[in-house]
Amino acid sequence: MNAEDARLCLLLHSVTGLGDVALARLLLRSGSPQALAEGGAPLWRELGLSASVSRSLAQTLRSGSAMVDIGAQLATLADIGADILAITDVRYPPLLRGIHDPPPLLYVRGDPAALSAAQLSVVGSRKASPAGLRAAGEFAGLAASAGLHITSGLALGIDAASHRGALAAGGRSIAVVATGIDRVYPARHRALAQELEHCGCLVSEFPLGLAPVRANFPRRNRIVSGLSLGVLVVEAALPSGSLITARTALEQGREVFTLPWSIYHRGGAGCLYLLRDGAKMALSIEDILEELGPMYGLQQDLLTQQAPVPARPELSTGEQNMLQLVGYERVTADELSVVSALPIARVMAELSSLELLGLVCRECGGYIRN
Repeated sequence: MNAEDARLCLLLHSVTGLGDVALARLLLRSGSPQALAEGGAPLWRELGLSASVSRSLAQTLRSGSAMVDIGAQLATLADIGADILAITDVRYPPLLRGIHDPPPLLYVRGDPAALSAAQLSVVGSRKASPAGLRAAGEFAGLAASAGLHITSGLALGIDAASHRGALAAGGRSIAVVATGIDRVYPARHRALAQELEHCGCLVSEFPLGLAPVRANFPRRNRIVSGLSLGVLVVEAALPSGSLITARTALEQGREVFTLPWSIYHRGGAGCLYLLRDGAKMALSIEDILEELGPMYGLQQDLLTQQAPVPARPELSTGEQNMLQLVGYERVTADELSVVSALPIARVMAELSSLELLGLVCRECGGYIRN
């Protein structure tokens, strides 16, 4: 991404009141950061942006400045050799784009192409047992030798062991971090982060400079699972952040694998919990490769097609008017009938058409824009 495009992405990420979910939807509907910026207020209203956020967006783009120092952030990106992938970028990983709440922007250090490769996420306890660390390294190494990239979170314990296992096998590995991409946490993993940058990449959805915040670690787990064909939980107690990753993986339609620890190993209680609830037992790497084989082929088909964003469909005047009334907060058909002064039957017809086009979706209690 050139400097001007990066500057625009940084500005969009800094707009007051414009959350990540709304920004992702706006980018997908407009087609690119440039189209979103150049569309101006008419396009923003059509896409359902509120008046207050539209004003904030216009002011940020007009002044070219934000609450953060965009110039300093561009310098930081250049210093660390980082790139930004907007959700509309052809390099944005297709599997991640397909999850319920994909990040609008990804900050990447290393090779962005690694994000679209077939991946296995390996996660587990920060306070892992020696047996757990050994298993993580061995499974990651064997998976890497079979052609899978290994994805984890750069944390202590199982995460670090899985990254190192992949690298030791001559494979590639991806670290999804919960800080700004210019930071390494924990600090003791700086050397490991440098290795990953040269043999894979580091990726973050969070703005530059962001320090570790407890709430962001569970949030980044959806990216760990969203990038991957499947998730291997090596060792996890109860409760555990790894179980959050496993639950997210199931919601995303990913395969979940785990090791069958003894009932007397407290550090493996979470794994037994997952097995009870339907996770697949992994006794060897073959158990994982056998399950992921068909999905690997499917992902390769997806990559060859590589259509980043579908073209916006042509809408009738009635559909356009109705779409303007449906925003990113749930609204009922009755409310739309009152606002539009249209009979409920006409409202339902327009909504059904928009739903078939994938522009709105029906949720419990109303409709919301996709």
